[in-house]
Amino acid sequence: MEHIITPKVEHVKLLDRYATKKTATGTLYLTATHLIYVESSNNTRQETWILHHHICSVEKQPLSASGCPLVIRCKTFHQLHLLLPRERECQDVYQSLLRLSQPVTLDELYAFLYNPQQNEEERRKGWATVDLAADFRRMGLPNDHWEATELNKDYEMCSTYPSMLNVPKGASQATILGSAKFRSRGRLPVLSYFHKDTKATICRCSQPLSGFSARCPEDEQMLEAIRQANPNSAFMYVVDTRPKLNAMANRAAGKGYENEDNYSNIRFNFQGIENIHVMRNSLQKLLEVCAMKSPSMSDYLTGLENSGWLKHIKAVMDAGVFLAKAVMDEKASVLVHCSDGWDRTAQVCSLACVLLDPYYRTIKGLMVLIEKEWISMGHKFTHRCGHLDGDPKEVSPVFTQFIECVWQLMEQFPCVFEFNARFLIHIHDNVYACQYGNFLGNCQKERQEMRLQERTFSLWPYLLEQVKQYSNPIYKRKTGPLRPNTLPLHFKFWCGMYNHYDKGMHPKQSVLDHLLSLTQKKSEGEKNMLDLQRQLAVADGVLDDPAGPVACSPTKQCSDPLSPPTSPFNQPSGDVTCLKNGPGKDAGTGGGGCINGDQPEHFPDSDSDVPVEMGKAAVAIDLEDPKEDVEGSEMCVVPEQTS
Repeated sequence: MEHIITPKVEHVKLLDRYATKKTATGTLYLTATHLIYVESSNNTRQETWILHHHICSVEKQPLSASGCPLVIRCKTFHQLHLLLPRERECQDVYQSLLRLSQPVTLDELYAFLYNPQQNEEERRKGWATVDLAADFRRMGLPNDHWEATELNKDYEMCSTYPSMLNVPKGASQATILGSAKFRSRGRLPVLSYFHKDTKATICRCSQPLSGFSARCPEDEQMLEAIRQANPNSAFMYVVDTRPKLNAMANRAAGKGYENEDNYSNIRFNFQGIENIHVMRNSLQKLLEVCAMKSPSMSDYLTGLENSGWLKHIKAVMDAGVFLAKAVMDEKASVLVHCSDGWDRTAQVCSLACVLLDPYYRTIKGLMVLIEKEWISMGHKFTHRCGHLDGDPKEVSPVFTQFIECVWQLMEQFPCVFEFNARFLIHIHDNVYACQYGNFLGNCQKERQEMRLQERTFSLWPYLLEQVKQYSNPIYKRKTGPLRPNTLPLHFKFWCGMYNHYDKGMHPKQSVLDHLLSLTQKKSEGEKNMLDLQRQLAVADGVLDDPAGPVACSPTKQCSDPLSPPTSPFNQPSGDVTCLKNGPGKDAGTGGGGCINGDQPEHFPDSDSDVPVEMGKAAVAIDLEDPKEDVEGSEMCVVPEQTS
C-alpha cells in the first residue's frame, strides 16, 4: 500500500474506441493487488478488475481540453483508455501503477498474498495433482531401454533441469556427465516422450559447445545410446529449431550444432524458428494492428502480414509436425535443441506430444504436458513473462505461441480436444497473473529455494474445479496422431485471444459455447421433469416413498423402468456463461459444432485425423484419412455460424 499515492479518483471516463454512445463515467480505485474501475453511469454498476501483474505498460498522454489521458496495456491483451479530470491525479495514478506493475522482489508477487481458504493438507494435495512420474509410467517407463537417474538430484550436473531425468540404459554415468559438460548450460540430452508402439522417442537438450571443430566422445556416445534404445530404426534425427544462419553464428562463440561427420547414424535438420527478440517484435506489431480503430481491409491485412506473427506460428507448427511424422511414420527417434533448449525446444516438443498422444488433448493431460515440458524442464517464466522488473529484452511470447498452436489445431480438429479455447485463455491469463505458484521462477531449483509449495497454491486444482466451463461438448477421444494441414490458408487470426476484451466489437456467439450451454440446460430440464413425474406419482398414490422408484399403476404394465436420461454429449449439468471474444471467433469455437440433428451422435473410429474444411452452408467433417476408402463412413454436420 505504500506505493499507492492516490487510492481513489472520481469522475474518471472510460473511453471505448468502438462506441458511439456517451462515454462511461465512474470511479477508479487502486488496491494492493488490483486496479478497479467502477462504472456508475445510467443507474448501472459495472466493475472492471485488473491485476497489477497483468499490466504491461502505462502511458501518460498529453493533457487535452477534456482531461488527462492514461492508457493501460495488459499482458492479456486488455487495453484500458482512461480520462482523468485533473493532471495531478493522473500523475499520481501513473506513478503508482508503474511501481505496482513492476515488482522488484519475488515476495511482492500476488501468489505470496493470495489465500483461497485452504488448509495445509488441501495445499499439499493441490500440488500433487500433477504427477510427472505417473505420466512416464503411463508411457511405459522404465523399460528395457530407458531408466530414471538421480545424477542431478542436487542440481550440480545441470542447475536448470529437474532432479529426476530419464536417460538411455546404454549410457554410462561417465557418458552422461561428459555429455552434460559438452552441452550449453549442462543441458544434456534427456527423454521427453516415449512412443510405446514405435519405440521411438523425443529427446531434448541444448546446443553443443562444438565451435568449428571441437568434439566430445561422451556426447557422441550419448546420441548413439539414444539411437540404439530404439530397435525399430537404424538412424535418428537431430533437429535444430533455429535458422541455419543463427546456428552458424553461434559457432563463432564456441557453440553451434552437431557435425554429422562426428556423429554416426544421425540425420540433421534445421527448422528455422526465429529467436525471442524477433518474436517479441512480431507480437508488438500484431498488437498495433489490433489497436487500429477503423482500419481499411488493405491496412489491416498489410499490418497482419508485416507483423509476421502467423508466419512464426506456422514455423512452430511445421517443426512439431516434422517431429510427429518422424516418430510415427518413420519410427525414428528425434533429438531437439535450440540454443539453450528452454524456448523453441519446449514449443516443438510439447506440440509434437499433442499431435502424437490423445492424452495430452484432455484437460488433465494438457496440465501434465505444461508441467512436464515447460515448468519442470526450465522454461524461464519469470524472465519471459516479465514477472519482475528486469531486462525487457528477456521478455518474449514463447508460451503464448504454444497456446496459439494448440488453438490452431483445435480449429482444424474440433472434435478431438476435451477442452475449449476458454481453457487455453484462462491458462494463459494465469501464467501472467502470478496468483498461483506454478509459473513463478525459472527452473525447479529456483522454485524449491523459494519454497513455493509451502507458501503458494497450485493452479491445477482450481481449473479442475471449473471443468464444466472448459469442456468441449463435441469431444470424442481419438486414438492415433493428428495430421494437420500447414498450408498458409489453414492459419487464422485468433481474435478470441488478441481482441478478447474489446467491448465494442460485438463478437459472434461461440457455437461450441452455445452448444455446451444448451446441452447442460437440457440435462437440467430432464432432471426437473423426473422430479415432477415423481411428485405426480406420489400425488396419484403410485409412490409411497418420494425417494423411491416410480412404480407402475396396477391397471398398467411397465415396459421399462424409469431411468434418468443422459446427455447426448455426456456432459455434467450446470450453467456456463458464454465467453464472447472477437468478431470472428469466440473462445471454444472449433470451426463449428459437430451435430447430427435429431440422430444419435456417430463418429468414425480411425487411427488418424485430417483437418476440417469449412464450406458455405453445411460441412461434413470426415475424420478419416483422405487416402483411405471412406465410403459409407458416418459424418458429423457443422451448421453455418451466423451473426
